[in-house]
Amino acid sequence: MGAHEIGIVEEGDLEELLPLMRAYCDFYEVGPSDADLLAMSRVLIDDPERQGLQLIARDADGEAVGFATIFWTWSTLTAARLGVMNDLFVSPEARGTGLADALIEACAGQCRRRGVESLEWQTASDNHRAQAVYDRVGGDRSDRWLDYSLAVSPGATTPDS
Repeated sequence: MGAHEIGIVEEGDLEELLPLMRAYCDFYEVGPSDADLLAMSRVLIDDPERQGLQLIARDADGEAVGFATIFWTWSTLTAARLGVMNDLFVSPEARGTGLADALIEACAGQCRRRGVESLEWQTASDNHRAQAVYDRVGGDRSDRWLDYSLAVSPGATTPDS
């Protein structure tokens, strides 16, 4: 793996984080506004203990080349807190360097620091490259659950709509 530095996103990182979030959204063919993406990031910056956090990865030249987002929640089935790795993205030029593995481990480390018992995530069923990473890092694949979403406000859309 090349020399990558991973840190928690701060206000000063947002200008470089935004294009990575946009590329991630483009990959999944969704189009939240830049203002909404930045607003979400700022909520996480302002309240990382309750809401979650974002990690940003930089290469040896200091260029932002990846990010991950963790949201904190609870699981009734385990009666414990868990972290949801909602986003994981590595720019094309940094893929194949082990950065995705390092970002997952950094997310797991953030969970351990908070006493969170489990890190969970999902990916598209046709995202085979991501699935290979998740299998490699020891993620447990589950076919037990189906995902549903329900738009609950006027004009709201779901990723599949």
